Amino acid sequence: MSGMLLLSRWIDSVTVRLGKFVGWLCLAMVLIGAYNAVVRYLGRYIHMNLSSNVYLELQWYLFACLFLLGAAATLRHDAHVRVDVFYGRLTPRNQAWLNVAGTLLFLLPFCVFGVVSSWDYTMNSIALREMSPDPGGLPRYPIKAMIPIGFGLLGLQAISQLIKHIAVITTTKNEANHGG
Repeated sequence: MSGMLLLSRWIDSVTVRLGKFVGWLCLAMVLIGAYNAVVRYLGRYIHMNLSSNVYLELQWYLFACLFLLGAAATLRHDAHVRVDVFYGRLTPRNQAWLNVAGTLLFLLPFCVFGVVSSWDYTMNSIALREMSPDPGGLPRYPIKAMIPIGFGLLGLQAISQLIKHIAVITTTKNEANHGG
């Protein structure tokens, strides 16, 4: 189990670094959105078009990256939405059992589905070097590549969480068997 926990710690460290990067993406998204809003109104005042589709699309792309890449960090910090009707009343061991079941039955299959269903879509976009249909728009294939990457990272973090939940189950089971 110690080898698996080492793997889990490595995955967690990657996810934490990615989460910090995503935080900077959030700042960039807000700054670009604010810039775009200011220059749009300033442009109307001076009768010049200072805005561009590049800024709008870049803001959308950053939001997509924030969502897709931030999902793994959100899971790592247990900050995702949870319907806590019974969960809070369970013992840590029973919470771990519930998390193992949810991860195996729902989260990991969802991640696999996300990667598999977006793969051809993404590869086709990359092969075509797909561009935005809007004038002055950005390439679409880099952001489409974030879809399977995001689901893959979420699946990797799900594996890390699964390892930790199994460790809780086996540790509390061993403590109970040894009177600890």
